[in-house]
Amino acid sequence: MKFDLHIHSCLSPCANLEMSPGEIVSRAISAGMGGIALTDHNSAMNTPAMARRAKAAGLACLFGLEVQTAEETHTLALFDTPEQALAMTEWVYAAMPKRVNDPDTFGDQPILSADSDEDEIADLEWRILAMGCRRTIPETSAKAHELGGLYIAAHIDRPNYSVVTALGAVPRAPDGSPYFDAVELSRTADEAQWLAKAEDYALTRSSDAHNPDDVARVWTEAPLAGFSVAELKRAFAGHTTRLSPRLTAF
Repeated sequence: MKFDLHIHSCLSPCANLEMSPGEIVSRAISAGMGGIALTDHNSAMNTPAMARRAKAAGLACLFGLEVQTAEETHTLALFDTPEQALAMTEWVYAAMPKRVNDPDTFGDQPILSADSDEDEIADLEWRILAMGCRRTIPETSAKAHELGGLYIAAHIDRPNYSVVTALGAVPRAPDGSPYFDAVELSRTADEAQWLAKAEDYALTRSSDAHNPDDVARVWTEAPLAGFSVAELKRAFAGHTTRLSPRLTAF
């Protein structure tokens, strides 16, 4: 199965407003994806709308968010249900600055209706989602796993907001146990050059799409019996993932 585990909707302040759940689902199906994950910055408020649109189209979907941790790193928390992702969102929100978003500076942050078959705006997120939270990697890992999810270090090859850039390596607990279930390479990363820095973590490659044309431009493949947290965890533990070819330009 091919899947893209890192896609932003219009809720993310840096994403194109055309990135509605319906548009994302359509693009993913056209690209031949067997599953996708919605991972907006610090919020899963658009996962209920995504669940409705994905189910109607017959596309498997996971639901999550890209948490910007206290270490200034980007990390992905992925779940089987919107309810789990929304519980994670509440926990992240409690540790974010209580500052009102300025759309002229950061862009609009629309929350789409989960009660409509159309991509209708139901509300606007008032928090500044572009800012990080006070939760650390160990705390975020523990919470994601407590809620039954996966925890992935995002785009470890990038010069900004990656665990390798911020911390020098993919961190582990003092007893050597992993915080992450896998690590992600960006669309242009050379897999061979990052194997050592990924240590013994399973590798994924995702689009990190913020615009419709970027959805599923790259992907990960694995022999999955179904698209779920449990099946992905099994694939990660067995190192059975394969990455799509990298792009030569971002």
